[in-house]
Amino acid sequence: MKNRSHLVLCVDDEAVGLGIRQILLERAGYRVLTAADGASGLELFAAHPVDAVVLDYAMPGMHGGQVARKMRQIKPEVPILLLSAYLDLPAEVTSLADLYMTKGEGAPALLDKLGNLLSPPPASQSSARMNDASD
Repeated sequence: MKNRSHLVLCVDDEAVGLGIRQILLERAGYRVLTAADGASGLELFAAHPVDAVVLDYAMPGMHGGQVARKMRQIKPEVPILLLSAYLDLPAEVTSLADLYMTKGEGAPALLDKLGNLLSPPPASQSSARMNDASD
């Protein structure tokens, strides 16, 4: 897979779900950091060159929307995939994430959506090649 070197931060207070996501992403070739709450997720996010975040919404202390807001202040360019068991989250929460999906969508959808977040758009690839050629 082309995304083998990407570092993904997964934040979820449910240990089983976090562990499953870690195994799934590592088997897909990603490097994975995990955090069991928003505060430790923010610490890892600030300290490591994270390429993407898979963030649970419902967590004690800080919910995913609060964590995403702080992440946007630290590194606004890092894509965030917000996960939730809830079907309808407020727009002010989902607007902080690049993608939102329910946990019920499953592993293939997670891998697909994460891959899309980490793939540069075709126009960016074209312009980058043109810039390289003109140097």
